[in-house]
Amino acid sequence: MEHLVAQGNEVFLDLKLFEIPNSVAGAVRAAGALGVSMVTVHSMGGTGIMAAAVDAARDYPDLRVLALTVVTSMTDADLVDIGVSDPTEGQVLRLASLAKRAGCHGVIASPREVSALRRALGTEALIVTPGVALAGESAAEHARPGTPRATVADGASHVVVGRAVTRAPHPLSAFHRVCADLSARS
Repeated sequence: MEHLVAQGNEVFLDLKLFEIPNSVAGAVRAAGALGVSMVTVHSMGGTGIMAAAVDAARDYPDLRVLALTVVTSMTDADLVDIGVSDPTEGQVLRLASLAKRAGCHGVIASPREVSALRRALGTEALIVTPGVALAGESAAEHARPGTPRATVADGASHVVVGRAVTRAPHPLSAFHRVCADLSARS
């Protein structure tokens, strides 16, 4: 990681920190000391955990704290399983509101919630979206996927295109298809 940072690359450290505020703050400070650009904290931990992360990041001006809302593999039924009766989008928006109040720089959410999040969070918030796959390709275990082009058109600031490339039979070709999809947006 340090080698990547030394070369001028941004590093997204997707830890989904979910611990007591002091421990989360320590982990965020460690990420900042490594030169990480973005670190994730789990919004289900509440405002105290997110605020501790944001406060710890203040010493590292280039470090942005992102709050994971609802993981992209979860459905409405999964939320009911854990005692959340609202639909997925409602829970995502509720947690994003908490993240905004705590001072987070943005959120992690599925492509399906991007448009509503952009309206709720405004233009400055980062919206990072895993669960992105090309049209006609498997979204793997992501229950709420979207295409790169549609996700960015809806307002995502960043798309995470992991397995669509890394597990493709021809990763470089898959990467070029993703780039072409993003370039085709108008």
